[in-house]
Amino acid sequence: MTAGNNGASTPEDDDPFGYLYADGQANGAQPPSGAGGYGYPGSVNRVRAVGQRQYGQQAPAAATAPYGQVPQQSNAHYAAPETFPGSAPTTQQPQPSYNDGGGRRGPNTKGLLIGAIAVVAAVVIGIGVAMMGGDGDKDDAGGNGASTSPTTSQSSEPSPSSSQSAAAGELPKIDAKALRLDGGTAIASDVKGADAEGGVYVQGFNQVGAKVTWTVNGIEKAGDYRLYVRFGIPGVDANGTLTVNGKANTQPLSMKNFAGSPEGDWEKGWQTTWGLVSLTKGTNTIELSCQQGNQCNALLDQFSLTENRDQ
Repeated sequence: MTAGNNGASTPEDDDPFGYLYADGQANGAQPPSGAGGYGYPGSVNRVRAVGQRQYGQQAPAAATAPYGQVPQQSNAHYAAPETFPGSAPTTQQPQPSYNDGGGRRGPNTKGLLIGAIAVVAAVVIGIGVAMMGGDGDKDDAGGNGASTSPTTSQSSEPSPSSSQSAAAGELPKIDAKALRLDGGTAIASDVKGADAEGGVYVQGFNQVGAKVTWTVNGIEKAGDYRLYVRFGIPGVDANGTLTVNGKANTQPLSMKNFAGSPEGDWEKGWQTTWGLVSLTKGTNTIELSCQQGNQCNALLDQFSLTENRDQ
């Protein structure tokens, strides 16, 4: 192919810079002027001045739409990018929606409520099991008879009392020091040989008006009983007045020197005597006192009751 005019120029043969070459000038190529093209005559006008070629007007700012809704385009000339040739198609990703009664969905309150109820039920069941276990522990402690604190029948130290109850199947017994003391009687432990706890006995019975009182509980049946009194004398006979439930016995309680202990020897003078008393069922009051006409120079150690063997 030789240089020259090959006929009518086609768009692909246009040379925008043809006017710079000799053959272009021979063919009438002219430099650009005005709004026209440049290069060979009759060239296709492909170039526009900057800002002249338009593909559409600029879309106005999109109107604000409520959350979750796509704003409407008001520009009719708008073309989405996927409409241009060669552009990759795009898809609209669905947006999560919430409905709270006014077009929105709120959180799943039903699920939350069910979860809360399940938690409360678990707590209630746990408390019930713990309480059942606690009751079982209490029952075991009661069945074993274990106790960490003294009760009415348990005491760390014996307490003197003027009343005495008989154990099951037994008649009561008491130390004289635990009786009610009146009329100048008092406790002492100088003379050895007393059987009472700690060797403590009652002295001061050797004066008119002196007395000791024993309130006896738990007599199961009315009848005559023997009242045993352990006493101490200095080798000289003594006696006292017995009063049962406010009624004095006609016979004084004899505290004779049965053992024949030497006179003046208190430690060898510990002996035992008994008197007959008539008791009622339940509680009875027994008094031993020093009255006018009694010989009361004696120490008092222990009191006890037995059934009357003569019945």
